[in-house]
Amino acid sequence: MRKLASIEEYEQLKENGKYILMFSAQWCGDCRFIEPFMPEVADKYSEFTFIYVDRDEFIDLCVELDIFGIPSFVAIENGKELGRFVSKDRKTQDEIEQFISAL
Repeated sequence: MRKLASIEEYEQLKENGKYILMFSAQWCGDCRFIEPFMPEVADKYSEFTFIYVDRDEFIDLCVELDIFGIPSFVAIENGKELGRFVSKDRKTQDEIEQFISAL
């Protein structure tokens, strides 16, 4: 999973391709909980490119996209939002995979 480097990169990414944006932060315990299994999830759904978005670095983007709880996920394909799994609750691997499978 690669890390979002800039807003400019986000603007380019969102227009072309299939992405899962994972909003997270280093201090977030629920975010640390999902870290061990996220590489497996990314491998299973390789049609998407997974992008780690640090909530603290990109707070304006979080506000723009209505991301108020983490960890949260937003799926985008060629400029269109496909779906979102946004809440402040801890997420399991199964819940994350169900969200992606339903896209």
